[in-house]
Amino acid sequence: MSRNIASAGDRERKTGIEFRTVGREELTMELFGQFRRRQVVDGCLRREQGQWVVKSDPFVDQWSPGDYEILIQCLKNTLETGGVVFGAFSQGVLKGFASVEGKPVGSKGQYRDLTSLHVSEELRGAGIGRRLFEMAAAWAKDQGGEKLYISSHSAVETQRFYQAMGCVDAKEPLEEHVRREPWDRQLELVLMRRYDTIGGERL
Repeated sequence: MSRNIASAGDRERKTGIEFRTVGREELTMELFGQFRRRQVVDGCLRREQGQWVVKSDPFVDQWSPGDYEILIQCLKNTLETGGVVFGAFSQGVLKGFASVEGKPVGSKGQYRDLTSLHVSEELRGAGIGRRLFEMAAAWAKDQGGEKLYISSHSAVETQRFYQAMGCVDAKEPLEEHVRREPWDRQLELVLMRRYDTIGGERL
């Protein structure tokens, strides 16, 4: 862990949330025991005639124990292949996490892939997602990435968040993501100077 990441963690512990990297040995079902993925969705974005429009599509997105088991294996694979997992902890309990793959993707290797970003239901809107996103972007830039790639949930609230973070439609949609999640919106973020360091003033 870099000095900048550590100092950021010290500052944020004072506010009740600790942000830090998560190790492979921590990735167990117990880690997610008090994490609530539940998301009530009403409107989703759909592409029609070259434009994004909001469509009513009510459902509740909630993970099963099997979904968590798959997530844990995916996050372990992220770490084993050179990626990173960041966590947000409230009194030692995981309440948010983000992961970025280490392998460059895209025709020129310009992308680093943000494969997860989630905040527990009861703490959404508290700035945790923003901080995790900034840490992920800074790490991606440190690894030589030019852009962060996001295959994002099409829910209106999710899209509003990514838009606020500066994301735009990906110039080069990745076929693997499009095939796996055809309803996702494929986004990218240009990694500018503000993401040069994790925990520094530019964040």
